[in-house]
Amino acid sequence: MGFFNFFKKKKEPVQKRSYNGAKISNALYSWATSNTTADNELRTNVNKLRARSRDLARNNDYAKKFLRMLKTNVIGKGIKLQSKVKLKNGKLDKRSNDLIENNFKQWSKKGICDVTGKYSFLDIQKLAISQMALDGEVFIRLVKGYSNKFNFALQLIEADHLDINFNVPSKNIVMGIEYDEWGRPVAYHMYKKHPGDVYSFTDQQRIRIPADEIIHLFIPSRISQNRGVPWFHTAIVRLQMLGAYEEAELVASRLSAAKGGFYIKPPQEEFGGETDNDGNLVQEIEPGTFEVLPDGWDFKPFDLQHPNSAFEAFEKATLRGIASGLDVSYNYLANDLESVNYSSIRAGVLDEREVYKDLQSYLIDHFLMPVFENWLEMALLGGIMPLNFSDFDRLNNPTFQTRGWDWVDPLKDMQANILAIKAGLKTSSQVVSEMGYDYEEILLQLKREKDLREKYGITTISDAEILEAISKAKGEDETKTAD
Repeated sequence: MGFFNFFKKKKEPVQKRSYNGAKISNALYSWATSNTTADNELRTNVNKLRARSRDLARNNDYAKKFLRMLKTNVIGKGIKLQSKVKLKNGKLDKRSNDLIENNFKQWSKKGICDVTGKYSFLDIQKLAISQMALDGEVFIRLVKGYSNKFNFALQLIEADHLDINFNVPSKNIVMGIEYDEWGRPVAYHMYKKHPGDVYSFTDQQRIRIPADEIIHLFIPSRISQNRGVPWFHTAIVRLQMLGAYEEAELVASRLSAAKGGFYIKPPQEEFGGETDNDGNLVQEIEPGTFEVLPDGWDFKPFDLQHPNSAFEAFEKATLRGIASGLDVSYNYLANDLESVNYSSIRAGVLDEREVYKDLQSYLIDHFLMPVFENWLEMALLGGIMPLNFSDFDRLNNPTFQTRGWDWVDPLKDMQANILAIKAGLKTSSQVVSEMGYDYEEILLQLKREKDLREKYGITTISDAEILEAISKAKGEDETKTAD
């Protein structure tokens, strides 16, 4: 038997999947997946996603609130330039810095920095972040030689101008963008007019814009992604369904409140009371009144049981999912501060602010730095400032001050910062920067105020006295808490 067993085919060992998430089961049967490139996924979906995102922004309260939260928290009163040009000895070049900051501030005014004359640089910043969220991307053209004092302006361009379906493999053009052999953008083939404008339907002319004239703002989620996806993409279904559910609940509640019930007419019985022209029974309802029905008639109440008792819990659960998809705090998106305390609201706020800080950093690196560099080049070439173009590298040393936020609990947070400064874990300039101010400007202002007080003989409070007052306030606060 051993001899014949030698020729028998051995059974292959059963291969088991190493990942449960890859199993095929009844519960996961409808989960359709693919491993195409990010661009392929976008090509078939992004136009519909944009249209739905824009519709939500027009008609959905929470979508509108999210866009306003972005503009308020990421931009605020504007991400402001601070020139940090230094002399050879390492000290700040005050003359050059003042010239650059004052001229950039003048260029940033409405009617100068934008080719249409409609926007200030603050407006452009807010439109940039809101369009990134709404459409997934936005294009900003750097227009050199524009007819203003600085020979430089910006042009905002919506994503629709770059046709997602314009692909020419022989020229390495993918979704309207022309690339070199390394995948670096070379040019953007854009519609001259918005393709959605009814008057430009017959004039779909494309122009080729060199890549060094275009700032393409979008945040990729995959390496192979070359176009942006609306930030609403994971929350779109919930936002739309929640809006439809609220409308249905409102209509049902209104019907329930408006209609009392129905009269049931007995067979072959005529009503001898008051009726309208169509033969319907007329019955007026007033508070605290009772009526007697005609003999044989019955009354069937109409009660839809609305508002639904589970409505609030359902809405909260849905909004929490929406807030997670949009990377914001549920409490602020839903305007719900009903059951929060200091610790919970602080944890949520700090986490949300980190998202805003990431967006601020992105805008500085990908938008504000290139804009300033091109502005400085044109300003120096045009002789706007008494500075030499040969000194460009030294003069091109900007930083940008983002907005800060008020503390959740000012006293506790300020005490924590003072302790961190004393322990060497933070610097005063770092704390001031987190508040959205410039440390040097604060010091200069303090010096001016100190000199004014001394000039008029007003006694100033010392640093030691300030710390003593804070310590005393802390002790009083702890006593109240203990009580």
